[in-house]
Amino acid sequence: MVNAGSTVESQATGYLHPRYAESLSEFGKPRRLPESEAWILERQIPGAGCLDAMGCYPLFACQNWGELKQDLQEIGSDLVSFAAVLTPFGDYSEESLRECFPDVCIPFKTHYVVDLSVSPDSFVHPHHLRNARKARVAVKVEHCENPSDWLGDWVRLYDTLIERHEIAGISRFSPASFEKQFSVPGLTVLRAVLENQTVGMLLWFTHDEVGYYHLGAYSDLGYNARASFALFAFALEFFASRGVRWLNLGGGAGGSGPASSGLARFKQGWSSGSRPACFCGRILDRKRYDELTKAKSAAGTKYFPAYRQGEFR
Repeated sequence: MVNAGSTVESQATGYLHPRYAESLSEFGKPRRLPESEAWILERQIPGAGCLDAMGCYPLFACQNWGELKQDLQEIGSDLVSFAAVLTPFGDYSEESLRECFPDVCIPFKTHYVVDLSVSPDSFVHPHHLRNARKARVAVKVEHCENPSDWLGDWVRLYDTLIERHEIAGISRFSPASFEKQFSVPGLTVLRAVLENQTVGMLLWFTHDEVGYYHLGAYSDLGYNARASFALFAFALEFFASRGVRWLNLGGGAGGSGPASSGLARFKQGWSSGSRPACFCGRILDRKRYDELTKAKSAAGTKYFPAYRQGEFR
């Protein structure tokens, strides 16, 4: 279980909250970095008898970015390496990132973002606006005041998504993981209703002035009714009315997410711009890292950490 003091509990929301880290405990043991107030997951390295760490999926975030370098310098020798995809809304510079992550610091994926201080009519693609108008005639969208009341509906919809796209690995999320996520402060749940059925839902996590699109899922009826357009149109209005300044819609599916993918085009159509999300890595025990890489015959690979090459195939 996560050891978290009341100060951390009261100040953090969304991806920064200890309960979110705990929701990923099937994939690693949550560990708090004390100065930056960030969460990482310690993982057993298969067949090696030692540990490395990764940032929480899908994005690594800090309360105090200026203290991350100190945390990584003092993290100890019990970890071989650390890797993470960083939020594009972090309070960091390119220089500070390279000081924290001297081994790997590269653009990973383009994230589409929304500046909510601007009218959506000025940037949302006309195709999206037309589909949203049509969908909202048939589909009712609402904010779920008590997210836990709708956990069962969400799990059923997500099961449809898993089957439809053959989702595996950490992004598959178990029902137990979702049960914990639905208790995280900063969670916003929006649902679409058609014929008295929940046909689509969106999950968002907010921290400070940024709302992060976390996940969306739909039933077959929801896909046919284009409930996604009604939900995203509602989301832009909802968060603007709540004083949120930015929305991070994320990027395309998989790795670098080709800009031509359907998911990327859908998100781009709602966005007012984009920001790069960086993949960063740091070797914490060079000797052990090199030994593991050699044992896996992974020298020369661009994958980080090299000894985990192919882990998600």
